[in-house]
Amino acid sequence: MTKNKVLLVTGGAGFIGANFILYWMQNNPEDTVIVLDALTYAGSRENLAPVESNDKFVFVKGDICDTPLVESLLAEYQVDTTVHFAAESHVDRSITGPDAFIETNIIGTYSLLKAAKKVWIDLPTADGKEPLQHRFHHVSTDEVYGTLEPNVPAFTEDTPYAPNSPYSASKAASDHLVRAYHHTYALEVTTSNCSNNYGPYHFPEKLIPLIITNILHNKPLPVYGDGQQIRDWLYVEDHARGIELVIKKGRIGENYNIGGHNEWANIDIVKLVCEKMNHAFVTNTELQEKYPSATKAIQGQAEDLITYVTDRAGHDRRYAIDATKASNELDYKPQETFETGINKTIKWYLKNESWWKMLVEF
Repeated sequence: MTKNKVLLVTGGAGFIGANFILYWMQNNPEDTVIVLDALTYAGSRENLAPVESNDKFVFVKGDICDTPLVESLLAEYQVDTTVHFAAESHVDRSITGPDAFIETNIIGTYSLLKAAKKVWIDLPTADGKEPLQHRFHHVSTDEVYGTLEPNVPAFTEDTPYAPNSPYSASKAASDHLVRAYHHTYALEVTTSNCSNNYGPYHFPEKLIPLIITNILHNKPLPVYGDGQQIRDWLYVEDHARGIELVIKKGRIGENYNIGGHNEWANIDIVKLVCEKMNHAFVTNTELQEKYPSATKAIQGQAEDLITYVTDRAGHDRRYAIDATKASNELDYKPQETFETGINKTIKWYLKNESWWKMLVEF
């Protein structure tokens, strides 16, 4: 009989973490989930509202850099699986204020690893016992690999690290720490590197929700440089599904790339969202009444709001994930096409104005 898991999920009130928790608790209802989140600007208890009343769910407000707190949670709840999402992740913010990225992404990951090693390995072995059964899963990004030229093959798990922003450098450092704790101390770890996520609860400063909400308020749609930066887009629930597969079937000490097989230039993403928002306004009188200024401005021409702005410093040109390893070893495959995923995302933002209006001033 398989033992029910007890998960400690860091950063579980953020975009990807919250979607992972909603997915996990729906598909693994007997497992217990402990969330540790500092509730910074990008994290919200509202993201976890669907599971707040579940007796298998516990929320703890706290900082991953608080090592004694992490140790106490691991011991008190007899956690056997840590899923580490907590991170500063907005590249623009890392350029203007890198300190928070070093603190959270590097020092925070080190704090978690120290606590995990102490509770799962050091304390049991000091008593003459075997290390506790455990898994430390670390969630990383494709940005640690650097940038790709247009016709170069996609990133694999063997691609050398070449981070180009303070954000990606801090994530690369955290990846190396996780690897070191496995090879030096035999901590049982896995790491996943994902492509750009999109979907419900995505913080409105990110590209897709920014375009949706700016259209609704008749505001410019900022596009960096020529808009030809290419990203691989992954629906967030497919990412959650991929992490579940890594945790349950992945080999200890291994990295797995989780991607969407879905490369788009930024400008094409913006134009696609414009097209779909145009259609939504034309066919939905309730939307027209709710956003009269946007309706009048758009008139089927949301693309007129596109505004090219000065490119971001050190802007990587292309990211692309080769998920062959995850596909072959774990039977991973995205279930959402970009068509279905973007439709679900737009529909969610149109239905959940109360959520994103708390986060953005127009």
